[in-house]
Amino acid sequence: MSKISNVLTMIEYLSTGKKYSIAELSEKLEVSPRMIRVYKDEIEKAGIYIDTIKGPYGGYVLNQNINVPKRFITPNNINIENKEFYNLINKAIKEKRKCYIEYYSKDRKKLSTRTIYPYDLILLGSEWGVAGYCEKKQEIRHFYINRIKQIELLEEFYN
Repeated sequence: MSKISNVLTMIEYLSTGKKYSIAELSEKLEVSPRMIRVYKDEIEKAGIYIDTIKGPYGGYVLNQNINVPKRFITPNNINIENKEFYNLINKAIKEKRKCYIEYYSKDRKKLSTRTIYPYDLILLGSEWGVAGYCEKKQEIRHFYINRIKQIELLEEFYN
């Protein structure tokens, strides 16, 4: 596997909350223990900090929630037309910012405007979507990213 694939896989393992020794990670990723330490440094440079437990029963533990797309779906199976919208929504989630969207109905005949509080990116079948609170409907709704015509990050934040 490539370095980036190994780093993502390592984050996926650690995001379970389980403690992994360097030897365990080395075996799972089929790399040397030295490379596991390199991957840990690279992950921490990206702002994801991994706790190190020292001693004979030590290892690495990730004590934060990191959302990594699950690997059981290959990139060829996921349909996304607008990666820019995906990235904007991801930014809004991280910064807890409200978004204004223009959203097509299922048959793409009607266009509605919404202010949403995006909580998480989710897979809706084979398409990326966003789960978030909709001010118009006053409930949590799911929105397909491919049905968003326009998106704007607002300066307003939500809790």
